[in-house]
Amino acid sequence: MTAGSSDNVLSAVADNLKRIRENIENAKLKAGRTDEVRLMGVTKTVDPEIVNFTVRNGVTLLGENRVQEFLDKRDRYEGDPEIHFIGGLQTNKVKYIIDKVSMIHSADSEKLIRETDRRAVNAGLRMDILIEVNIGAEESKSGIMPEQLDELAYMAAEMNGVRLRGLMAIPPIDTDGSSERYFAQMQRLFADLRDKTAGDGRFAVDTLSMGMSGDYETAIRHGSTIVRIGSALYGKRIYR
Repeated sequence: MTAGSSDNVLSAVADNLKRIRENIENAKLKAGRTDEVRLMGVTKTVDPEIVNFTVRNGVTLLGENRVQEFLDKRDRYEGDPEIHFIGGLQTNKVKYIIDKVSMIHSADSEKLIRETDRRAVNAGLRMDILIEVNIGAEESKSGIMPEQLDELAYMAAEMNGVRLRGLMAIPPIDTDGSSERYFAQMQRLFADLRDKTAGDGRFAVDTLSMGMSGDYETAIRHGSTIVRIGSALYGKRIYR
């Protein structure tokens, strides 16, 4: 980018960030919430220069979708942001990120969780994970069915290299043009998991990751603790 175009992009991103933060606070107010909702900057195809600008302006949580892109860009990030992996993850790629991210949102199978556990133990660490739920039962999407959650959660609890922190979902758009019904279902599923595991030291269920650029305010009204924002923050025009 030229200096002029860079200034224009950064100004637009700053405006976006201000608006998103206001929307988050308004959504919390409407929901009667006083707890924290974390804003995650989703950095897929975004130039590190732009990412670093948002980190300097307080977006200290980043979400990475692609293993190779993340590995190519990570050394150019500044400010030591917290990085979560949120994209589809193949078991043979776990080894490349196991010591470079602090949470994996897309744990969607026993096979992947077992491989994450194995790699984490070998690396001498414990990886926080979220189980991805296919709340709309869509054939085109990854994630477990809600009725599989208890079995997978308690299986993960027996492992030494992973720690279940909660759930993640990408709900479909319903016939009324919103995802409200699915967000409400995820809220109930999350509350049920948290209640069942309360007091069990093998769990630390406190995270519900749902809501993206087009629906994060609705997600907040239904208990989301992390909203994953890409285009609404960084702008579609800088994607490639």
